[in-house]
Amino acid sequence: MFVITNRVLHEERGGLEVFGHEPNPSGPNELRLVEVTGSTRFTTTVLADRLTREEVEALALQHHLPIDPDTPWYASLRVACAVFDQARREGKHILLLVHGYNNDLRDVFTAAVELEHLYNVIVVPFSWPANGGGALSGTLAYKNDKDDARSSATALHRAVGLLHRYHALLTAGIQATLLEQARRKHPNSPEQAQALFTRLLEKECSLTLNLLCHSMGNYLAKYASMPGDSSLRQLVFDNIALVAADANNPGHEQWVPRLQCRNRLYVVINENDYALKWSRRKPGGEQRERLGQHTRNLLARNANYVDVTASRGVGADHSYFKGKPVAGNAGLKRMFKLMFEGGNAEAALTYHVDRNLYRL
Repeated sequence: MFVITNRVLHEERGGLEVFGHEPNPSGPNELRLVEVTGSTRFTTTVLADRLTREEVEALALQHHLPIDPDTPWYASLRVACAVFDQARREGKHILLLVHGYNNDLRDVFTAAVELEHLYNVIVVPFSWPANGGGALSGTLAYKNDKDDARSSATALHRAVGLLHRYHALLTAGIQATLLEQARRKHPNSPEQAQALFTRLLEKECSLTLNLLCHSMGNYLAKYASMPGDSSLRQLVFDNIALVAADANNPGHEQWVPRLQCRNRLYVVINENDYALKWSRRKPGGEQRERLGQHTRNLLARNANYVDVTASRGVGADHSYFKGKPVAGNAGLKRMFKLMFEGGNAEAALTYHVDRNLYRL
């Protein structure tokens, strides 16, 4: 898998030791790409940032891209071509994963591998320097990661913007190829050619692009959406899933509507979430009821709220989209499958008008 990160990278090291605990020394907005292979033992390759002219020419030819090889292009172009091509060939969807607080990199990539096995998705993790404050612990570590999340907001905005740009570029290339194919098939009938082009496009471009923010990753998304030109305010994703959100419930109706998507935005809640109960106990006036644990004040006009508290196997789990909760609950797994693959996950749920939420 390919990882987008604003962490410092120690290229002289091997494996997951490549990823440092601090932001990139060129600034927290600087993005790099790392290829991670393996499922339990991971190997890493830091990608060279700048593409050669020959590499750009080859990508343009292979993917019918209307680009100028003489302008600077970077590793992100090659990665986008590889990911979108794999998604089309294998009939999969793309899921951008923004992880949470104090996440060990091995846990992040293990979770990403599990998500790819559970659901029909290619996972692209965005990894920010959430290391629990390094030598710090407890409340200080938690506050340190909140600071890192805020400082990583522009990096996430830039990463989403790159996804948007390359999706549009690759789609344009596909459209040009399919239109030419349709015109060759019906050279004397523009109407038939257009009808065939529409059918070919629907078949070829069935993949969706979706976003999963977990735990403090939601706090990061909140700050990434603040600038007026934020890419999170654009129609980049089909679905957005805010799961176990470690962000304040009070006031979320002000920032959640800034997150735009083509289909559905979901806020998933577990009132018994052990990690959010711990987070709620952190001192300070700004630490209010957690969005991922509270079933009142559900007021964001664009959100579909889903309460899984009483769903079989969820219990006090914080990452109930994987592991034992979905292994023993087919309905929960089906819900997340639709959520992460651009579908309408609320179709099989019961709506409770008194709380403005769905329950499984």
